[in-house]
Amino acid sequence: MSEEITVERETLRDQARAALGNRNLIFVGLMGAGKSVIGRLVAQTLGVSFIDTDAEIESVSRMTITELFSQYGESEFRALETRVIERLLKQGPRVVSTGGGAFINDATREQIKLGGLSIWLKADLDTLWDRVNRRDHRPLLKTENPKQTLENLMIQRYPIYELADLTVISGNVRKDVMVNEVLQAVAGLANESEAQ
Repeated sequence: MSEEITVERETLRDQARAALGNRNLIFVGLMGAGKSVIGRLVAQTLGVSFIDTDAEIESVSRMTITELFSQYGESEFRALETRVIERLLKQGPRVVSTGGGAFINDATREQIKLGGLSIWLKADLDTLWDRVNRRDHRPLLKTENPKQTLENLMIQRYPIYELADLTVISGNVRKDVMVNEVLQAVAGLANESEAQ
């Protein structure tokens, strides 16, 4: 990486970190959008901790997400998810990756709104399908036609994800490009504030 690019990235990082302040940066979006992968890289770049709410739920419940869905159903899972997210967002700043359905739940969405800055990683159907089709651990896709199920989830959820504070397109680009786009979106908030 050239010295010029490094300085530019450090400046962008510093601007994003200043715009974030003590707030959490909370990634929302459908499964396969890259919330965990990009979230972890953004956290490293910003020098803050990263937490994945699904991993935290599995840790506190000592069950996988699939087992929780199977044994207790989606409504019980969502209630647990809301409690875990509420607890995690009490401290900041940190980068938090949420499960695909978290932001859809009214109570959880309110916790996210109170707990920081939400950023929707928005991807098209083909990109999402290419990413989620590689592994068989998505309880909501255990259907006869999982790609159609994914499309139905997009139709239902995208209007709600649009309520996020920021939106970044998650496409088939290098991860460092995605990280820069997230940092630019966050840093842009500071520039908007200064312009007003």
